[in-house]
Amino acid sequence: MLKEALINKLDYDELSNCMRCGFCQPACPTFRETGYEAASPRGRIALMKAVADGVMEPDKDFIDQMNLCLGCRACEPVCPAGVPYGQLIEQTHEAIEDVQEHPWWVSSMRKVAFTHLFPHQKRMNQLGSLLRFYQRSGLQKTVRKMGVMRIMPKQLREMEAIMPEASGKGTRELLGATVIPAVGEKVMRVGMFHGCIMDVLFSETNLNTVRLLTEAGCEVVIAPDQVCCGALHAHSGEREGARELARKNIAAFRKADVDIIVSNAGGCGALLQEYDHLLAEDDEWHEQAKWFSSRVKDISEVLSDLVEPQTWQALPQRVTYQSSCHLRNGMKVTKEPVSLLQSIPGATYVQLCEGDRCCGSAGIYNLVQPEMAGSLLDEKMEHVAATQADILVTSNPGCLLQMKAGIQRAGLEGKMEAVHLVDLLARVQSGKDAQLQTK
Repeated sequence: MLKEALINKLDYDELSNCMRCGFCQPACPTFRETGYEAASPRGRIALMKAVADGVMEPDKDFIDQMNLCLGCRACEPVCPAGVPYGQLIEQTHEAIEDVQEHPWWVSSMRKVAFTHLFPHQKRMNQLGSLLRFYQRSGLQKTVRKMGVMRIMPKQLREMEAIMPEASGKGTRELLGATVIPAVGEKVMRVGMFHGCIMDVLFSETNLNTVRLLTEAGCEVVIAPDQVCCGALHAHSGEREGARELARKNIAAFRKADVDIIVSNAGGCGALLQEYDHLLAEDDEWHEQAKWFSSRVKDISEVLSDLVEPQTWQALPQRVTYQSSCHLRNGMKVTKEPVSLLQSIPGATYVQLCEGDRCCGSAGIYNLVQPEMAGSLLDEKMEHVAATQADILVTSNPGCLLQMKAGIQRAGLEGKMEAVHLVDLLARVQSGKDAQLQTK
C-alpha cells in the first residue's frame, strides 16, 4: 500500500517544519504555470503530511502532482525554515515506485536504464559507440531524409536534432592514463568525477575540464572504479540503486587519495555532495559518505580560486548565463560561474532575466512531462532572445541540451550558440592550441 510506504519513507519531522508561509510559491515553476496550490512545494508537503497523518488516501491525483514537480529545488533557498524539499520529494518518489505497477514496457525500460545501463560505464561506452556510428555512418542523414523522425514524439525529435557527437571512449580511455600531472608546481591532487552521460556525449567537455585543472596546477586523478552518480536513480524513485552507486564512488575516490572531488555537471554534483544524507541510515558507510560529500566541489569553484583571467584571450562577444538548478539550489554555487564569465577579456556579460528559473530539462522531465517542460522552455527562450547574446552558457549537460533545443525552437540558429562553461573557458584560455594528448 502506498500509504504505508509513504509513512515509512517520509521524514515526518521535516514535513512538520513547513510553516505554510508560501515563500516557496513565487519560486516554484509549476505553481507559477498552473496557479494551483497543490502544484506548489507548500501544497505538495501538505499532501504528504495529510497522508502521513492518515487524513487522506494517496490516489492518482496525488501521484500526478508529485510527478509534476521538476525537482529543481528553487523552493529551498527561499524557505525560512530550511525544509529540505528535495529530500522529501525523492522519498515520496521512492515510496511510489515501491508499490506502483507500471505497464510492462515502462518497467522494462526502467530496468534496462537503471539496472543494466547507467551503472555500467563499459555499457555506456558501447552505447556511445552505437550513437557515434549512427551519427557518422550516414545512417542519421538517411533516417532524417526518409522522414522516419516524423513519427517520433516532438520532444524526441528535438533531442535527436541537437544531440552532440557521441564517443565510444571515456575520458580515461581517451587520455590513456588515470593520473594526469599538473602543469608546473602542483597545488593539489584533484579527483575528477567524469559522469556517465558526460563521458559519452560530452567527452570533449571532460577533456577540457582536465586541461583547465592541470594548467591551474592540479594533479588530476580519474578514479578507474567510479560509476554513475545515481542522480537519475534518486530523482526517479530508485534510491536504493542510488545508494549502491554512492558506495562504489566513495570507495573509488577513497582509494584515489584525493584532496577534493570535482564535478562539471550541476546535477551530478548536487547528489555527490549529499551522499551523507543518502547514506544517513547506513552505519557502515555514513562516516565515509561525510568524508566524500565534504570534498565535492563544482569546477567553477576550483577555477575561481586558481586561474588568472588576465592571461585569457579576448572574446569580443555578448555572453549570458542560464544557471543550473541543482548547481544553484543544491550545491549553492551562484557567484563563481558568473564571476568567471565577467572576467573574460573583451566579453560583454548580459544578465538573463530569470536566469535562475528552471529551463524544463530536470533530468528526464522534458521527456516524461513534455507539455510543462515545453511551456517553461518557450518562456525561457523569450528571455534569452531579449539578451541578444552571442553565447548562452550553462553548467549542466541536461540544461545544455535543453538550451540547444530552445535555440532551435526559437529560430535563433546562426545567431546564438549554447556552450558549457568549461568549453568556453577552454576556448579563451591562453595557449588553447596546446591540446591534451588523447588516444
